[in-house]
Amino acid sequence: MQPRTRKLIAMIGTGSALLLLVVLSVSGGDTPTHNYWIKLVCEASDRIATVRFGPDGARLEKTTETRILQADVSGPHGIAFSPDRKNFYVSIGHGRPFGTAVKYNSDDDRVVGQVGLGLFPATADVSPDGNFLYVVNFNLHGDPVPSSVSVVDTNAMLEITRIPTCIMPHGSRVTRDGSHQYSACMMDDLLVEIDAERMKVSRTFRVSAGKEQGFEGMAPREASHAAPRPTASQSASSDPHAGMNMPSATCSPTWAQPSIDAMRIYVACNKSNEIVEVDAKTWKLVRRIPTGNGVYNLGVSPDGSLLVATNKRDASVSIFSTDTAKELARVPTKRKVLHGVAIAPDSRYAFITVEGVGSEPGTVEIIDLKSLTTVATVDTPSQAAGIDFWKMD
Repeated sequence: MQPRTRKLIAMIGTGSALLLLVVLSVSGGDTPTHNYWIKLVCEASDRIATVRFGPDGARLEKTTETRILQADVSGPHGIAFSPDRKNFYVSIGHGRPFGTAVKYNSDDDRVVGQVGLGLFPATADVSPDGNFLYVVNFNLHGDPVPSSVSVVDTNAMLEITRIPTCIMPHGSRVTRDGSHQYSACMMDDLLVEIDAERMKVSRTFRVSAGKEQGFEGMAPREASHAAPRPTASQSASSDPHAGMNMPSATCSPTWAQPSIDAMRIYVACNKSNEIVEVDAKTWKLVRRIPTGNGVYNLGVSPDGSLLVATNKRDASVSIFSTDTAKELARVPTKRKVLHGVAIAPDSRYAFITVEGVGSEPGTVEIIDLKSLTTVATVDTPSQAAGIDFWKMD
């Protein structure tokens, strides 16, 4: 097929109802035969965005407001669908002082319920039976003290327990069999495993280079992790982790991703620019995999063959073979400050969110995992963040 390029921009409505529909630089690769639908949250603009990618390109179909705080930005950060795709859940980071999880109907973005959580709830994931939502309480703006993982009954929308973990947990992911939930603590250099049946921390693993070690339960605390809040200039950075002084953290993990068969756990070391691969059975280090600058979020293709990593400070996406850990491609992105990744059920496309800088819009970049090239981009409201796959039709 010959490369194709098309551009479409349309604006509908005004004010809060403004909807910007953009198809940009749709080029290369085979034309998709299905429509791929994803939803993402836009942190600085308090929006849920629905994007469709199909035979006619990529299009921003709809945006929905998530604002809870009328006088301030509410800051939606994470998004996760129920297994039947009928509902999705959004974590709202800001509150007075606590954040919130909101349940939506997938078809019309109608609010179904909500529940209060801890300080700055961030990444979220749903158990395979759909009954539980796991949300890490990242505590971005609070004191550097151990935080927690909230477990929510999705039917009643009640927080049934709050499991203590470590400092600044992020990257909540549940195994496909539902037996364990994993997260990583940025300021403690720890991978944390929660036993989903007992709803307690079962094991932890220290991911600091040269100090790799597994523990039953919570690992012993290391030296003081106390750190000053960022300065005004650091706070103005697009990266919320900029300026944090983490003296004992050499990895600063931001994501924990189980493999499809749950035999391996991949941990993104945002500070040291590498992925730590841990054997889930032996609870030992397998290898450390070099990445681009500031590796942030991870995703594994449903067929289990590829590991996709967003490089937050490098404006690129790394694609690895899970068998060999070889970096098959490093794909540059249109804008800077990368965030999330969602992969289609057929393992054909990866959908990447890019926050942008300053007044720039956010972006969803679509990578063909067969040709390992970007085949479409679409602009979104500012600071595109958490993303999840909705459906194919």
